[in-house]
Amino acid sequence: MPLKTITAVCLAALCSLTMATPARGADIDQVRSFGTMGKQRQLLPAGTETELFRYTGHGALTHMWFGGAFPSYGRTRVRVYVDDEAQASIDMELMLGVGIGFEDDAAPWGIDRIGKTGRPSGIYNTYRVPFGRSVRVTAERCNAEKENPVFWWIIRGVENLPVTLGGVRLPDSARLRLYKTENRTAPPLEEIDIYDGHRAGALYQVTIAGKSTNFDFLESCVRAYMGGAKAPLLLSSGMEDYFLGTYYFNSGKYYTPLAGLTHLVPDREFSAYRFHETDPVFFPPAGMRLTIRAGEKIAGEVFGPSPGPAETTYTTYVWVYEW
Repeated sequence: MPLKTITAVCLAALCSLTMATPARGADIDQVRSFGTMGKQRQLLPAGTETELFRYTGHGALTHMWFGGAFPSYGRTRVRVYVDDEAQASIDMELMLGVGIGFEDDAAPWGIDRIGKTGRPSGIYNTYRVPFGRSVRVTAERCNAEKENPVFWWIIRGVENLPVTLGGVRLPDSARLRLYKTENRTAPPLEEIDIYDGHRAGALYQVTIAGKSTNFDFLESCVRAYMGGAKAPLLLSSGMEDYFLGTYYFNSGKYYTPLAGLTHLVPDREFSAYRFHETDPVFFPPAGMRLTIRAGEKIAGEVFGPSPGPAETTYTTYVWVYEW
């Protein structure tokens, strides 16, 4: 085939991709909003998991908001059970669920997907949590005090609402799941898994809370090993720049739609969130492994100022859509 013909064919194919119809949303005659709220209820006695909401149908949760003022309210466990599962695929502490580590009470701040508008509480998210048959949301207070404090909540969703990510409509079988690493202490330069999945999917959100005796652990690159590959896709050149920060977060806290720094004790501890909604990371049916390190070493060079990385303790929340 002549070169001019090949070029024309390639250009035509490129144009067809560029001009392709966007992912189809829900039909307006099929969607219906549902939800509930709880106003000043006393239903969280110590050691009790309480159901806040139950719904039967097909669709997605679109909004959750919680309010309360009691000791360690930010560690209240919220669980979402999808399609009659026995163990909740989403089991989060309130604050870590919206990217806040170390129970940092700073407020007000907010973006489209998460925020904290009060001191205390006023914590919300608008994650799309799809379900095929049913969904159930529960709460459990973390502390053992005898009091039964008042609690407020709003939960809402839409029937037959598809989920899209990066302009791509996800399969109807896609489910949002939360994978956690809690208080994992890593020696200097150790690489640890924060997600190891074995099905197709897409990375949605990552929260990392880390603490050490210095900030050299922030030199860690975030690595994604696709489909069992030995060589990683490098998602950052350091941990702070994975969260769009720079120079060990020397300008303090920030909150953007893509990433934010929610807690900072310079040269000691931090927490931050990173969304991949407009910056999608899709992985194949063989899955993906996501890792971080306590510091960084590449081609024999250990990065960071003296004395170098120290033992580091991490808590991580990795949200993924899997299908």
